[in-house]
Amino acid sequence: MPAIDAVLLDIGGVFHLPDPVRIATACERAGHPIDRDNVPRAHYKGCTVFDHPGDDIGSAPWHRWWPAYLKTFAQSLGVESEETVSEVLKHLAGEFTTGGLWEYEIPGAREGLRALEATGTRLGIVSNNDGEALTRLRAIELAQVGPGIGVPMECVIDSGAVGIEKPDPRIFELAFISMRLRPEQCWYVGDMPGIDAVGAQRAGMRVFIIDPHGDHDGIEYAGFSFETLTSLHDVAELAGQ
Repeated sequence: MPAIDAVLLDIGGVFHLPDPVRIATACERAGHPIDRDNVPRAHYKGCTVFDHPGDDIGSAPWHRWWPAYLKTFAQSLGVESEETVSEVLKHLAGEFTTGGLWEYEIPGAREGLRALEATGTRLGIVSNNDGEALTRLRAIELAQVGPGIGVPMECVIDSGAVGIEKPDPRIFELAFISMRLRPEQCWYVGDMPGIDAVGAQRAGMRVFIIDPHGDHDGIEYAGFSFETLTSLHDVAELAGQ
């Protein structure tokens, strides 16, 4: 028997990251060529800016979070001078507001998901997305609700479809209802502390943050806690114990 009844998963930072080719092209347009191999690390470094959102669950501080994420993302790509950062941010902002950016599949994520499935743990997805998450997951044969070519999920809760987004804990409650489980029977795996850890902890779950480079080490995230893992393979190993 698995160590936990169910694992709920995020999509961004767990399965997919911003497309390195598109990010590199945007930086080239801004006059700052980059090494596209650094794009995944830039995302995870950017995740460190998502701190505690405060007590109002309906109004996460995106006005503060999003510019800080983009600036940290750019600086992690080697953009240093304020003038260059400003120009690069214009082009990056355009990419992040255009569809199809989050389509780079993290190497090993598909195999990690299969390993997690093999533990017998029940699976579901809770993601801040655009309402089309399930369609895209089916199209790339990664996952679907029920039987299929991909890994079976019991639910895919997409903020764009349900009208609630993390860190509001009510989005997780939809998964509990769908799967007929209690919060303490579930783990959540995400990548952004102030969004994923806060929301999932408020909903009553044990939380894991994907942190392949140790970027959260030594950072104090006041008021909430989480454990870090490097990949879905780590989740599978824990769930199978």
